[in-house]
Amino acid sequence: MPKRLLRPSSVRAAPEGTTVEDRDTGAGASEVGASSASPGPSGSGTAGWQQRRPTEPRSADGQAGDATHHQKGKPKKRRKRRRGRKVFARDEAPQDNRSTGKAAAPALESKQQAAPVISPVAPAPRPEQGTRRPPVHELPVFAALDLGTNNCRLLVAVPTRHGQFRVIDAFSRIVRLGEGLTANGRLGQPAMDRAVEALKICGDKLRSRKIRKARLIATEACRSAENGVEFLERVEREAGLKLEIIDRQTEARLAVSGCGSLVERDTQGVVLFDIGGGSSEIALIDLTGRRSPRLANHIVSWTSLPVGVVSLAERFGGRTVTREIFTAMVDDVADRLASFDGRDRLSHLKASPNFHLLGTSGTVTTLAGVHLDLERYDRRRVDGLWMDRDSVDRMVERLVGWDFQQRCANPCIGADRADLVLAGCAILEAIRAVWPSERLRVADRGLREGILSELMADDGVWRNDGRGRA
Repeated sequence: MPKRLLRPSSVRAAPEGTTVEDRDTGAGASEVGASSASPGPSGSGTAGWQQRRPTEPRSADGQAGDATHHQKGKPKKRRKRRRGRKVFARDEAPQDNRSTGKAAAPALESKQQAAPVISPVAPAPRPEQGTRRPPVHELPVFAALDLGTNNCRLLVAVPTRHGQFRVIDAFSRIVRLGEGLTANGRLGQPAMDRAVEALKICGDKLRSRKIRKARLIATEACRSAENGVEFLERVEREAGLKLEIIDRQTEARLAVSGCGSLVERDTQGVVLFDIGGGSSEIALIDLTGRRSPRLANHIVSWTSLPVGVVSLAERFGGRTVTREIFTAMVDDVADRLASFDGRDRLSHLKASPNFHLLGTSGTVTTLAGVHLDLERYDRRRVDGLWMDRDSVDRMVERLVGWDFQQRCANPCIGADRADLVLAGCAILEAIRAVWPSERLRVADRGLREGILSELMADDGVWRNDGRGRA
């Protein structure tokens, strides 16, 4: 009896232990069909993380091929190795794997259908026949963590084709770190506890992989709080993560870097804004000259307003918002914008059809979801969506007319955002008044994608035809 060749198992695993409670796990045009990925090898990361073994069980694929009997005249499928390559010898017709009844990998978010697979430029075409894409474990792994005033978010990704990457793990949770900061000037104990618990999960994810480079940032809440540095020392002790507090200019630049692929070739001018929880970054981008591969190189003016959805809602109220209160919020932000000296740097382009606004925040993605009347938030339909002036007007008016319970009931808002969304709309309206545009493009991506793009570019992983360096 001939010796039977054992088939090596292949792994098909969803990102290990991922529990994403906030729908915003990051953005980018999805590479369809890559909702799960094999975990990278375990090892130490870049910030002195302790080496851990991934706890995810490894399961074999293709169990149907283990049958010991044959159909008459149809030898079983055999797999053998020749010079390190898999060679298939088959005498039967290929089976349709769709009939195996395998379930798709579960969604990563409670309000999002698609698992996060991000391409900062455009979905890459499938490799031509005869070419081989490097397995995930052969590619360098990069990570980006953003601890903001409202959210704690992590992305872990590997580079693919030039300027693109594929997310292999993600985490996002609303922690409201800046809760009460406006009134007290300090981070509250319950808010810090929530953030630390979320960061512990992020730390476990990072320690389970061999991370080539990572950048872990904290923004406005830690930047402005009296005890911000003290809190980050606690994070380092309890979660094993060392976060850096970035300045507002860096935050604006990273937001621009994360959205570069949504600015089309014929665009002449863009006002990109990121409405955060404690601050709002605005960058004016002039593309009339020779275009650089990095969109951030074209920033001609920028500002960071010390106001975001959390801080504005705490001052004016977020649950019960009358039209008079909403107008007062808009006026408050408008007064802050009036002192922005560089606000007119794109005045020569505002009348051009190739000028537009580009918004990256929960506010604009929420507006887009309401505009599309989605039964469940779907990043694939929202990221990159164009909205005209009238559509934005209608959506803002619609939200202002809803009471708190109606906002809670909308699947694209929910209870977590119902008391913040009108503050975000007020900031948006103040921005639109200064830079009126017929078009607004929606970006479900931002700081983390910008961090990953810059880390990969600086490391040179895309120099060799888009494949990561060894």
